[in-house]
Amino acid sequence: MFSALKFRNFLLLWIGLTVSFTGSFMQQAALLWHVSLLAPPGQKGLALGAVGLVRVVPIVAFSLLAGVAADVFDRRKLMLVTQIGGATVALMLAGLAFAGVTSLWPIYVLAAAGASVGSFDPPARHALVPMLVPRAHLANAISLNTAMVQVASVAGPAVGGLLIAQGSLGWAYVANATSFLFVVVALFMMRDVPATERAAGVRARDQFSVAAARDGLRFVFREPIIRSTMLLDFFATFFASAMALLPMFAQDVLHVGPGGYGLLASAPAIGAAIASVAMLAFSHRIARQGLTLIWAVVAYGTSTIVFGVSRAFWLTFVCLAIAGAADGVSMVIRNLVRQLQTPDAMRGRMVGVNMVFFMGGPQLGELEAGLVAQWLGPVASVVTGGVGCLIATGLLAAMTPELRRYASATDPPSAGATAPPAPAAP
Repeated sequence: MFSALKFRNFLLLWIGLTVSFTGSFMQQAALLWHVSLLAPPGQKGLALGAVGLVRVVPIVAFSLLAGVAADVFDRRKLMLVTQIGGATVALMLAGLAFAGVTSLWPIYVLAAAGASVGSFDPPARHALVPMLVPRAHLANAISLNTAMVQVASVAGPAVGGLLIAQGSLGWAYVANATSFLFVVVALFMMRDVPATERAAGVRARDQFSVAAARDGLRFVFREPIIRSTMLLDFFATFFASAMALLPMFAQDVLHVGPGGYGLLASAPAIGAAIASVAMLAFSHRIARQGLTLIWAVVAYGTSTIVFGVSRAFWLTFVCLAIAGAADGVSMVIRNLVRQLQTPDAMRGRMVGVNMVFFMGGPQLGELEAGLVAQWLGPVASVVTGGVGCLIATGLLAAMTPELRRYASATDPPSAGATAPPAPAAP
């Protein structure tokens, strides 16, 4: 279950990211709560939905560029830049909180700046992992990373809720800024990391081009399995992104304070963490990954509907946990399939394209949820979103027989070499 951790470089990165992701999820919860406190009367839903809008614009603008950068430059150095940039943005948010700034626009500006810096991190990070472990251990490394993210998703909002309850909103941002340093240290401690795969004799700056970005787009859209998993992820998260409305449910529907909000915000991650740990042991036994992925998304949409109509705190908590568990199962399958079907020289661009779907879906979904909540209320927003998720999943499954029939995640990529074994931990 933990075989990938015997490779020293991966172990260092995994530990650093565990701390960093905990801080990042803490900041996400703190940012939404911060916006909800400063929103004008009667416009809370719109203000929360706008957070998704200011985040998604940089993602769409920079994701393809970030993917090309991860394929032509040193991925470890690129991550160093993104970690330092993320820490800087977190410290500036802390400054706003400590200064008692009551305007929303500086928060939106910094949220957009954080998304801009953060858009360069996933392509470099995801493309770096196959360089740190042999191909035979890649599935385990992806499952471990997924479990790590979900555990951090539990701890981050819960600790953030406690800090907010103590009147320490600014310290939640400071804690996130500090967490980035753990990844920086891990990256500096790595040894013998293979170079990014490039065409022989071609300089990195010569490959950093629009043509390289187009190559990435062509690769993704000519592979039906990769394309369909991205579309499924996008539509599911677009319609069923209810997390942005959690402050409204906590304050106006369930009538719980910041402590209850922190628990609700961590519920999806609790379910996802349990599912991810289970996938460590059982992912290789899933015979029909395509159908499993489809049914996981169906469970995600159904639990979102029940969450929307619930008026009991613990029923809401359980529904959010089930949604997280379903998302955890689908996340492991999606990431494993994409990594194994993509050659190393194309991994950064594949992840860059996926960012438009993986991150653009929930951010645009937050805007959609906020607008519908402003118009019809938070309950109608969540319920109609869950129904939309189920309809989109059914249509995509009907239109993509390759996804329904998919039963193997072990086929080699169409081009490129297998990543060399990474040095083992002593």
